[in-house]
Amino acid sequence: MLNARQEMILQLIESQDISTQEALRDLLEENGFSVTQATISRDIRQLKLRKKRTASGQSCYVKAPAAPTAPNGLLTDVVVKIDYAMNTVVVSCHAGSAQAACAVLDRMQLPEIVGTIAGDDTIFILTRSETSAKYLIHLLESHIWG
Repeated sequence: MLNARQEMILQLIESQDISTQEALRDLLEENGFSVTQATISRDIRQLKLRKKRTASGQSCYVKAPAAPTAPNGLLTDVVVKIDYAMNTVVVSCHAGSAQAACAVLDRMQLPEIVGTIAGDDTIFILTRSETSAKYLIHLLESHIWG
């Protein structure tokens, strides 16, 4: 259950582009919420806010979309292992199934993914950062193996 401050944060990021915690803090204070940077960081984490690049190139806070589901459980059936190195995620699949699994990942349109490439049994996923890679692995593992 969200508290009033977190509800206000969601309203603020939906109504305007907010690119920094300081700007968010200032807007919260204008709306009657006195907060510290640590509180804002915790709220951002609990609300699962992400930064998304706008058309003008600015990064702004947005609510992360709900985890998409893969059709027909294909990923569950073909993925064997997921690992990462820095901002590259490697998905190992059963022989001959990587391209189909990669197509499913591409259709999910996850904001953490910059691009994908698939061979016969391996998918390379380029993410925006190491943090994005770790988050993507968590998302995929929870979707694939529960």
